[in-house]
Amino acid sequence: MLKVAMLSGWHVHAKGYAREINVRTDAKVTAVWDEIPDRGDAWAKELACPFHADLDGLLADPGIDAVAVCAPTNVHEDVMVRAAQAGKHIFTEKVMALTVKECRRIADAVTKAGVKFCISLPHRAAPQNLFAKRLIEDGLLGQVTTLRVRNAHGGASDKWLPAHFYDPVQCGGGAMMDLGAHVMYLTRWLLGRPVRATSLFNRFTDHPVEDNAITLFEFPGKAIAMAETSFVTPFSPYGLEVYGTEGSLFVGGPENNVRVTGPKFTASDCKGWLTVGNLPKPLPAAIAQWIDGICNNTPIHFGLEEGIDLTEMMEAAYLSAGEKRTVEFAELGK
Repeated sequence: MLKVAMLSGWHVHAKGYAREINVRTDAKVTAVWDEIPDRGDAWAKELACPFHADLDGLLADPGIDAVAVCAPTNVHEDVMVRAAQAGKHIFTEKVMALTVKECRRIADAVTKAGVKFCISLPHRAAPQNLFAKRLIEDGLLGQVTTLRVRNAHGGASDKWLPAHFYDPVQCGGGAMMDLGAHVMYLTRWLLGRPVRATSLFNRFTDHPVEDNAITLFEFPGKAIAMAETSFVTPFSPYGLEVYGTEGSLFVGGPENNVRVTGPKFTASDCKGWLTVGNLPKPLPAAIAQWIDGICNNTPIHFGLEEGIDLTEMMEAAYLSAGEKRTVEFAELGK
């Protein structure tokens, strides 16, 4: 039985991860730590497990095998380095950390300790996005010229997000840092490392972080990607569009389906868009990948490299927004 400690209930997905762990027969949440003791103690009572006010004390417990990190993003580096040094396997909510430098410190600690690491990138497990990846890799759309991916909700406009999700220190940003992480890692996964980024972030609400944001990326092959997110668009379906020299793909939208067009998909007497029904099987959820990787040594698809890549995208996006200029990826880390 894999014994897992939940490190903070700060993130909105923390309770969901605990449920995913506890429904399994080979893993169980056996401890809770939280930077806010009252919150942690109440959650531990819900989970019928001990609450630890002292993180070092929890990490020193040989009865705890692994930790699920749902703490504020600005403490990820400290928490995960200490967890790795204590020999605990690590699962983390995105983003991995606020800077690539912090991510690399985490990666060094994880690698040195030889523990398993997984970051939650759920859209990379979805059948429609796996299909998009396959089309691009197989060249069925020709050379990709334009990509657009949008992931948005009304968490700010409808006032259901917790107040601490607008804390610029704890979060390191607003809509793009949180919800926009999905569009960022999908863009990186589908097209590779960009060469430059230009952002436009603004606020419709009175919170101190952006709630409506877009970042444009240019890639070595001259493809352009639009990564869009928002906390103020409650009627905005997920959408992924890929346009190439020999075809196009549209995922999501109001109908929430997958459509393709182009000469490789349609006969000369059958023009237009075709709806795709036979999609790849989904990958296991990130928590499942992590537990199975620890217990059975099966592949973990979302690891250190993917976490570092996501943070690099965020660093470029926020530097561009903050300085109101285009940021070259070659200048990052200097």
